[in-house]
Amino acid sequence: MRSRRPLLAALTTAALAAGVLAGFAGPGTADEGAGEEITTAAASVGGVKIAYYDQWSVYGNAFYPKHLDTRGIAAKLDVVNYSFGNIHPTELTCFEANKAAGDDANPNAGDGAGDSYADYQKSFGAADSVDGVADTWNQPIVGVFNQFKELKAKHPHLKINISLGGWTYSKYFHDAAKTDASRRKLVASCVKQYIQGDLPVEGGYGGPGAAAGIFDGIDIDWEYPGSEGGHLGNHYGPEDKTNYTLLLAEFRKQLDEYGAAHGGKKYLLTAALPAGQDKIKHIETDKIGAYLDYANIMTYDMHGAWDADGPAYHQSPLHSPASDPTDPIAPGTQKYSIDNAIDSWLDGNAAYGIAGGFPANKLTLGYEFYYRGWKGVPAGARNGLAQSATGASAARPVSQQPGIAHYKELGGIVDNAATTFWDDEAKAAYFYKDGEFFTGLDKRAIQARADYGHSRGLAGAMMYSLLGLDANATLFNDIVTAVGGSPNPDPSPSDPTPSPSSPTPTPTPTPTDPPTGCTAAAWSSTPAYTGGAQVSHKGRLWKAKWWTQGEEPGTTGEWGVWQDLGAC
Repeated sequence: MRSRRPLLAALTTAALAAGVLAGFAGPGTADEGAGEEITTAAASVGGVKIAYYDQWSVYGNAFYPKHLDTRGIAAKLDVVNYSFGNIHPTELTCFEANKAAGDDANPNAGDGAGDSYADYQKSFGAADSVDGVADTWNQPIVGVFNQFKELKAKHPHLKINISLGGWTYSKYFHDAAKTDASRRKLVASCVKQYIQGDLPVEGGYGGPGAAAGIFDGIDIDWEYPGSEGGHLGNHYGPEDKTNYTLLLAEFRKQLDEYGAAHGGKKYLLTAALPAGQDKIKHIETDKIGAYLDYANIMTYDMHGAWDADGPAYHQSPLHSPASDPTDPIAPGTQKYSIDNAIDSWLDGNAAYGIAGGFPANKLTLGYEFYYRGWKGVPAGARNGLAQSATGASAARPVSQQPGIAHYKELGGIVDNAATTFWDDEAKAAYFYKDGEFFTGLDKRAIQARADYGHSRGLAGAMMYSLLGLDANATLFNDIVTAVGGSPNPDPSPSDPTPSPSSPTPTPTPTPTDPPTGCTAAAWSSTPAYTGGAQVSHKGRLWKAKWWTQGEEPGTTGEWGVWQDLGAC
């Protein structure tokens, strides 16, 4: 399985260079396949919604944080992960720089690279700004960071995480995680730069506290611990399995300590994690849940045109049926599928040495906003499915790389019933026109994935990335509807700093009678409550955001099921 990231290195290089120079600115069968008013109501209904916003979105794509507001996206999201921050190659710390990443074939492509210009030096005019006011020269910061600040002012429920790593910037996680001292150094630098907001002064912007209050947490996107399956030149070793757990523990510890010292705020810690059994096996699945608020499983990129001659097959099959033409994953006999990935995370997989044991209610399913494609694919009996190919599909103007295209680039194909097909065995959509085969999401595949998530008690959805959406945010809105359509419990935040071997603490609910003045029924651990239900508990009125049973109001935190409506 490949990562989503090879596309991004090329885009980052071109976009950053442009910005710096500018100085501104069954058988397959045909299947049926608007923006909404903005609201500032809390987004969590039925499950958490997390999505990535890419650093390079602000260049040729002109996809600004403002569009998250005007297209109704921010109102429906819980968390935006801003991708990506990098790790310094020698200092092994978080840092800012204005240097384009190299070509993806270069093993040192990400060394010292970054985009501080997009982060906090790019000025936005009134027409492109979230609040409709042009940036001025004497602001502490401008750029995407400042736009996020404005976005949060309009949508106070929204959380923003900085995402560290990704395909191109994961090379030095291995080195930074090696020792207790190196872990403490990396984490302290990231907390200082992004949470405390101390940015280096560049281009006249930045300084101590300049970004304070913008980021609500940190997302770890190490691709991949202990595995050779990451970017060419990545550092890795067998010790990564233990050190990854210890690194997450250190992030949890320092984020909790910072929050306790600054008003008791809870900071999020999330991670993007692999879906392939050959990569999951390098992670202590039974331990890392003690530190994470959410684990976002990258349930896509299972197949693509890196296998240039095919077979043309699904990048995100929900199931792997007997008709799956792809090779088994050594050393076992399984193939890639979403179901096999989730089974591995939750229940374990002895054939691959995977312990399982990750909490289901902290795990999200990934949803991709792009398509993998091949060319020279004969129709065969199933409109190209499982057929040979002559190479990667043609590059499109935005994605700029053969074999991949965003939803918004494939109008007339992925939104056309005549070229949309359904594999009912794999529960996956595919698209075929004029010898090109594409694999990715449609409304039916989204519903099947969401239904599966609900059936497994998972936390919700992670989406990568918002840049791929059309102006109506079609796929995004379909996901929000599907994920919110059935009961789905959500995890409470991790308790501060348990030891690596500690299980995730679970509060014991204790019913109490409401004090005089509370008219709503007293909460009890026995009945099930549906979304909108109100109860009284310990002198306060609470409203359930979604279905729940046995979760005590006041113990589940700001991300939990119960919303505090005040004293009664």
